[in-house]
Order: sequence, then structure tokens, then C-alpha cells
Amino acid sequence: MVDFERMNRETREICARFGLQFTPDEKVSRLSAAMQQMVEIMKAVRRDSAIIAFDEPTASLSDKEIEILFTIIRQLKAQNKVILYVSHRMKEISQISDEVVVFKDGKIVGQVETGKATNDELIRMMVGRPLGKVFEELERNTDIGDTVLELKHMTTDYVTDVSFSVRKGEILGFAGLVGAGRTEIMRALFGLDPILSGEVWLEGKRVSISSPQDAIAHGIAMVPEDRKDQGILPNISVKGNISIAILKTLLNKLRMIDNARETKIAERAIETYRIRTPGADKQISQLSGGNQQKAVLARWLEMRPKVLILDEPTKGIDVGAKAEFYSIICQCARAGITVLLVSSELPEIIGLSDRVVVIREGGVSAIVDRENSNEEHLLRYAMVDEKDA
Repeated sequence: MVDFERMNRETREICARFGLQFTPDEKVSRLSAAMQQMVEIMKAVRRDSAIIAFDEPTASLSDKEIEILFTIIRQLKAQNKVILYVSHRMKEISQISDEVVVFKDGKIVGQVETGKATNDELIRMMVGRPLGKVFEELERNTDIGDTVLELKHMTTDYVTDVSFSVRKGEILGFAGLVGAGRTEIMRALFGLDPILSGEVWLEGKRVSISSPQDAIAHGIAMVPEDRKDQGILPNISVKGNISIAILKTLLNKLRMIDNARETKIAERAIETYRIRTPGADKQISQLSGGNQQKAVLARWLEMRPKVLILDEPTKGIDVGAKAEFYSIICQCARAGITVLLVSSELPEIIGLSDRVVVIREGGVSAIVDRENSNEEHLLRYAMVDEKDA
């Protein structure tokens, strides 16, 4: 039988150890993302294992919560526990580790005692992958126009004082670590998260965006990071997934969908974007991830957007599909579409972007021209506070 009295007592004890105020019977689903992360950490500590691995544990934690975690880790070290701590944050590595192991492309490329290598030397170990000919062969837009979109001091619950501008036909990349706030900027711009302060200007006019409907009405489209849960409609056809954003334009005089026209648009998109499917009526969940993503992209491009947000568009797709995506992105820019590109792959960001906005800890760390973009510079802006360099 479960000893609930003991379970609750020990839960209260470990919560107190972590300085947390919630009760043992509080539902985890109602906690913030940061508190859910702390629960996961407490579970790992409570198991009293000889080896404990922490994989990016501070991604959603506040400074106070991070200090509590570090205190617990130091206590575990004093108990002769082995701690494996995975992080891209240089400041954390120097604070909590005794030795640093650097991985690159699945291989160990360096191992040094903490403090024996500078931040620049550690970053240099992580750099060196060639961008490849695929980026060199892309047909880029050479006719970038006037400013289309401008954010002025935008603040949400997740990001602070974000400002940047982007021009017609420009590909503006967003680099940064996991949890830095790149996706949160895009969610706010698409009306998924409320903007608490600041301004959004589109084609010289200030606009208000409080919902995805507002964003779409202003010509802003978004391909989300989570393709399966937020991108595709898994139980309907490829055709239905492509046409759903423009259904109002497909209504006939009887206010019913013109099926023949819908099919024609879907088949054209399938050919244009090389979506590999037996036909437009194929259920989209039966396609590969890359072809699902192409269908989601085709959906928004049929809307003829002014601004196209791509959040990790090549995540989880094969190399061949990535190359096709790169070509499509450049094609969009040549057609005059303004592209906001979020990617965790630095070669992708550098290879595609005209400029790169680097996000660190919820704010803009730097905006870098293509000529000055390299992995070492971007990693430095993303990982190191210049005050700590």
C-alpha cells in the first residue's frame, strides 16, 4: 500500500529544500513551465542516484531559481555525487563545473579544466563546420526594398524591450540558445501571446495585433515550430491542409466551397513545392515530416503574405528536404515576401539570412550583417554577457 502520509511529508521536505512554496497535492499541470522544470529536477534529486544528469535545466528558470538549483548541485557534489551538467550558457558552466567537455557533431572535440580556457577558446572548439555548397548555390534576392515591419521596444511576459526592423524581400534570421526568447517574439507578433508594451509598425502604419486573426488580416503568416501539434491538421487531406487559410476565397455563390477550384490550387502547390504525395486527397499524417512541412508552408504562401514567420522550419526533416526548403525561402524573398527565420542551426541562419538578430535571455543582444556573421560571433553574442567577457 502507498504510504501517503510519508509521501506527502517527504514531498514537503524536498520542496522546502528547494525553497518552493507549493503543496504536495497541487496539480503539476497548473504550475508554470519554470515550476514544472523544478519538479522534474526534484524528482531526479529525490532518486538519490550516484550519477545525476541535468540537460539544460535552467532554460525556463529565473535567476533566483537558478541559484537555488546551484546550491542543491553543490550539496550533491559534497555528497560525492557525479554531476553531468549540459548547458550552452558560458556563465553557468564557469560557475558550477569543475571540468568542461565540448561536443561537436556528436564527437568530443575538447576537454579542459574549468578556468583553464577562455570563453573565446571554448566557443572556438564548437565552431568549424563548413556551410556547404548548398548555400553558395542559392539564388538570393538582390532587390531588397523599403522597411515593411518594425518592432519598437516590444515587451511581453517572456521578452523585454525588443526592437528591430526588416525590409521587403529581406530574410532576417533569429539566432540564440534554447529558451532565449526567439519563438516568444514570433508568437507575440502573430498574436498568440499578448504584447504588454511597445509598438508594431507595418508598412509605415502602427498596427494592433492581439490574435492570429489580426495578424493574418495584416498579412502576417506563421509556420510554427511544432509541426504535429500546431501545424498540420492530421486527420484531413493534403488539399484541406493547404486550402484552410484561404477558404473564404473559395466560396461560390451558394456560400459553399468550390471543390474543383480547391483541388486545382492544392495540385498547383503540390507541384510548385514538390510535395511528395500520391494525390491531393491523401491524408497528410501519412506523409513524411518534410512533406507535411511543405504543405504547411504552401498553406500560408497561398495567402500571399507580406511577412512570413518561419520558426525552426527544417527541424526534424531530412537533408534533401532541407535543401528544397532553403530554395523555397529564397524564392519567397525574391517574390518580395519579408521572411523572419528562427533556427537553432547556425549554418542555416548564416547561409540564408541577410541580417541576423541574436536573442539572449529575452532581449536583443546584437544585430549582425551577413558579411560579419560567423558561428563564433553569433555564439558569443548568444552565450556571453559582454560585462562578463
